[in-house]
Amino acid sequence: QNMLEELLIHKPDDPIQYMIDHLKQNNDDAPRICVLGPPASGKTTVAMWLCKHLDAVRISQETLLFKEILALTKEAKAYKERKQKIPNALWANLIQERLSNVDCIKQGWILEGFPENQEQAWMLQSSGIIPRHVVVLYAPDTVLIERNSGKRLDPFTEEVYHTTFDWPSDPLVQQRLVKPEDLSEQEMSKKLLEYHRNFPGVFQIYQKVLKSINADQPSMDVLSQVLTYVQTRQRSAAPFTPRILFCGPPGSGKSLQAALIAQKYSVVNICCGQLLKEAVADKTKLGELVKPYIDNGYPVPDNLVMKILAERLNALDCMTNGWVLYGFPRDVEQGEQLQKSHIIPN
Repeated sequence: QNMLEELLIHKPDDPIQYMIDHLKQNNDDAPRICVLGPPASGKTTVAMWLCKHLDAVRISQETLLFKEILALTKEAKAYKERKQKIPNALWANLIQERLSNVDCIKQGWILEGFPENQEQAWMLQSSGIIPRHVVVLYAPDTVLIERNSGKRLDPFTEEVYHTTFDWPSDPLVQQRLVKPEDLSEQEMSKKLLEYHRNFPGVFQIYQKVLKSINADQPSMDVLSQVLTYVQTRQRSAAPFTPRILFCGPPGSGKSLQAALIAQKYSVVNICCGQLLKEAVADKTKLGELVKPYIDNGYPVPDNLVMKILAERLNALDCMTNGWVLYGFPRDVEQGEQLQKSHIIPN
């Protein structure tokens, strides 16, 4: 799927060679993550923690302007020195240049604070930069304004601390912390307004791979939720028919879980015991054979159960929507019979 995306975006002259090179890179599992959110929501903390955890490359406005020696860095810095806004196209080109380096290709990347608006997002997409996971941190504006005033920066490690919420225990770190050239409350409010204006456009582009996470909770909770999300694989868009089997002892909740799953995913809910009773009630040929066993309280022979079950699971609704089954198999022999009938749960 990833290779197909790349082919469609880059349209190489020699697609076969391009696919061979892509497979040689063997980087389909490398993280490609965007960490977005309003000012003071904790993007840097999350991005740095993910980089350590996933051994990926972190890319932010600061790293692009002050840590990297790229062809376009000088031009971008000139805008910054003139206190002018760096154009979207220049940011997109800077990011594209940095992400084409070997370390980003091999290790993967974490893009912090980009894209800021819909135009940047379109530009990144058109140059083939498509994140697999987009994490959006959110918190009430009042919380963010309060956080902003207590923010402190470690110039050695670039880690962000807070006078109230996250103060380092090491006295050496405490001494070297500096107050970043941060925004006044008025400027912060202006930045928040701009973020809220731009964000819906970004959301629209990335909604299928985006997860919003509440940043107004203990930092370890935020980090664990972020990590859980970025380690999930996105579902393929290929058609998929679920065939689900519930096993468990009596009273473990099989029927309730099956009913909930059937309702949520519109699959057919099949209880083996109920199916046998319905066959008897409908007076089918197989039902007539099953009736004496049920009336006398004897177990129904496996071969009869299998015939009724196979007939039901091969019906059109089960074949098209998928099914969830419980109450069968109850032992290894029944499981083997299910396999022989080519009824294989996935």
